[in-house]
Amino acid sequence: MANVIKLRKGLNINLKGKATEQKRSIPACDEYALSPDCFEGMVPKVVVREGDKVKAGDTLFVNKLCPDVRFASPVSGTVSAIVRGERRKVLCVKVKADTNQVYADFGIRDVAKMSGSEVKECLLKAGLFGYINQLPYAVSTTPETQPKAIFISALRDMPLAGSFEFELAGNEKDFQTGLTALSKVAKTYLGIGSSQTAQALTSAQDVEVNVFDGKCPAGNVGVQVNNIDPVNKGEVVWTVDPTAVIFFGRLFNTGKVNLTRTVAVAGSEISSPAYVDALVGTPLRAILDGQLKQSEHTRIIQGNPLTGSLSSLDDYLGAHVSEVTAIPEGDDNDEFLGWIAPRTSQFSVNRSYFSWLFGNKEYALDARIKGGERHMIMSGEYDKYLPMDIYGEYLIKAIIAGDIDKMEQLGIYEVSPEDFAVAEFADSSKLELQKIVREGLNMLRKENA
Repeated sequence: MANVIKLRKGLNINLKGKATEQKRSIPACDEYALSPDCFEGMVPKVVVREGDKVKAGDTLFVNKLCPDVRFASPVSGTVSAIVRGERRKVLCVKVKADTNQVYADFGIRDVAKMSGSEVKECLLKAGLFGYINQLPYAVSTTPETQPKAIFISALRDMPLAGSFEFELAGNEKDFQTGLTALSKVAKTYLGIGSSQTAQALTSAQDVEVNVFDGKCPAGNVGVQVNNIDPVNKGEVVWTVDPTAVIFFGRLFNTGKVNLTRTVAVAGSEISSPAYVDALVGTPLRAILDGQLKQSEHTRIIQGNPLTGSLSSLDDYLGAHVSEVTAIPEGDDNDEFLGWIAPRTSQFSVNRSYFSWLFGNKEYALDARIKGGERHMIMSGEYDKYLPMDIYGEYLIKAIIAGDIDKMEQLGIYEVSPEDFAVAEFADSSKLELQKIVREGLNMLRKENA
C-alpha cells in the first residue's frame, strides 16, 4: 500500500482557462527546433552543420563538458539553421522535416534483463540521457554522477498545469517500461496526488509509490525529495519528468526516439483550452494557431504562469514543457480608483479584496506585479507556502549576501527555483525569488566545480 504524506503548507490558485480533457489536432510542421537552453546547466557543442541530413534520434548537439551526453533530433530532415545569439551562444538548431519520417534504430531491449549501466548507455546513445536532472543545483545531470535515488513526480498542481493522467492514457506500457529501466540504476520513487486513480500510477511496479495530499507545490519533485529522502552535501538524486519516463519506455519498446508529448493549451486568453499532441520543438505558432483571443496585450508562456518562461509565436516547444499558457499582459489595464477599489475579480492571499467571499472562484489574472520591489521583512511569509524543512527567508537572504557557508547550512542543496514559485507569487516584497535561487545554485556549482 502506498505511503500517504500530508502537507499543510501551500496555496492553490484557481485560474480561468484550464484545459478540458479533449484533444485537438495540429498540422505537421515544416520545421522543428531543439534549444540547448531547455537543458539547464549544459554547455552545448553543435555536431551538425547546415545542410546535413539527420534521422529522428540522431545527435544535434552534445554537452561540451561531457560529450557522452547527446541531444537527439525530434524529426528526420535537413539541418536548416544553427541560430546563435550574443557571443555566439547557440540558441537553437532547426531541422526542416522530411515528409516521411525516418528513425534511427537503437534496437528493442528487454529492460528486465538489463543492468543499470546498460540502461544509461542506451539513453546516452539515443540522446535522451540529458532529460534527467539532478539535485543539488537543479541541472541536467551527467553519467558519472551516482544517484542515491531517483524521483519522479506525476502530480502537476501548478495553476493551469496539464493533467499527467490524461497524457498517460494509451502510454501505460511505455511508462512502466521507463520506470523499470530507471529502477535498474537506483531506488526509484514515484510521487502521485491523492486524487489520482490511474492504475498505471497507483499500482506501478519496481518503484516505491508515495501519495502527496496537500496544496500546491506538493507536486514539485523537490518538495517530494525533501519529504522522503533529503539531499545532504555530497549526495546526488536524479529527478525525471514523467513525460521523459514515457520517452525512455518508447525507446526500449520500439528502438526509436519518439519525442511526442501531450501538451495542455490553457489560459484565460485561449479561446478553446484543450490538449494537443506535439513533438518537442514544434513551433508555438502551430500550437496556438487560431486559439488566441487577441494577439496584442497577451503574454504567451511556455509552462505554467508561475514557473514558465516568456515566449512568442516565433519560439518552439521546449523539451520539458507540458503546457503552453496565455494570460492577459495587463499593460492596457486602467483600473478606476486603483488600489482602493473593492476588486471582486482579483485574487489576494491575505483577503485584502472582497473576492475571498465568493469561495473557490476562477480568476483571470494578468501578468502585472502590482508594486515595486521593497525591503524584505522577516515575517515568516515564505514558510506558509514552502512545504519543506528549510528556512526559506533566511536562505534567500544568504543567497543575496553571497554567503556560501550559510547557503549550505540552510539547505540550498535541496531546493530548485520552482520550489519558491508560490512564495514568489505571494511575496509582499516583490522579489524575484526563483531568479535569486537560480543565481545561488549557479554560484554554489561554480564554487564546488
